[in-house]
Amino acid sequence: MFVREAGDGGEATEPWLGLEFRHLAALQAVADEGSFNGAARRLGYTQSAISQQIASLERIVGMRVVERVHGKKTLGLSVAGKTLLAHATAIQARLGAAKTDIDALARGTAGPLRIGAYESVSTRLLPPVLQRFVAVFPDVDVELHEAHHDLEFLRALERGILDIAFVDLPLPPGPFETEQVLTEPYVLVAQTGAEYARMCPPRTLADLARLPLVAFRACKRIDPVAGQLHAIGLQANVVLRSDYNEAVQGYAAAGLGVAFMPRLAVNFEDERTVVIELGDIVPPRRIATAWHAERTPSEAAQALTTIAADIGSSLDVPAARSVA
Repeated sequence: MFVREAGDGGEATEPWLGLEFRHLAALQAVADEGSFNGAARRLGYTQSAISQQIASLERIVGMRVVERVHGKKTLGLSVAGKTLLAHATAIQARLGAAKTDIDALARGTAGPLRIGAYESVSTRLLPPVLQRFVAVFPDVDVELHEAHHDLEFLRALERGILDIAFVDLPLPPGPFETEQVLTEPYVLVAQTGAEYARMCPPRTLADLARLPLVAFRACKRIDPVAGQLHAIGLQANVVLRSDYNEAVQGYAAAGLGVAFMPRLAVNFEDERTVVIELGDIVPPRRIATAWHAERTPSEAAQALTTIAADIGSSLDVPAARSVA
């Protein structure tokens, strides 16, 4: 006989806090196998262990869950046992779903992916990359962080604020791993019809040094030309700087100088300006994804890099217009 103590309801449910999933697994095995021996073989326990688990379950529930009929080898579940097993099946399904969700988080195929991208990447490269990415990883929540300079992203990677970031190579010393996804040339942007445009394209570095340049405030964006000029004893003639793509090109459109820009940053629809190729005078910009060297990138982060490299290799950027 099982005796249930009276109480306010909370006391009656307190023994259920001791219910464990192994109790329900034993109940399921007994129901499927029809015996303690069969359940023990199925779960890898001894028969006495199964009997103890069922006895413990019945103490928690306060009712018999297995019918023990003398003379019968096959065991069956009581009404209480069948009721409990119906709930156990639902609990097992939810636990399976929880395991799937946790495994997805561990692999990085679900949950947040925190990406750092500066303006030109966010405008030209990232939209088609994310379009393909979310089709493959619909359960990943993309968090986009934007900044003017990739140095901010590197600090965020070190602090664990970002999972992956788009950066310009080479990087300063730090705990980073990178994979290149795109190579693009630098170009000059000048006011259409202006004298500056007629001085282009420069044939030598000395020609380039004579141009009044509008450049980005970030040193890394002018370093490719500044470093080469310095090597031959010349300096870049930078007259204006800005952090914004449209501002740099806007100053050139106003005839205030010639903008030195990577192609991804250029608005080719701006009829006030003409875009001039630099050829091999200045080395191209190399864009890469970066992550913390001591943190293994998730499956989603690795896929983002692969997709970015694939799209970057065939990115459709308009050709520069010729200068009259």
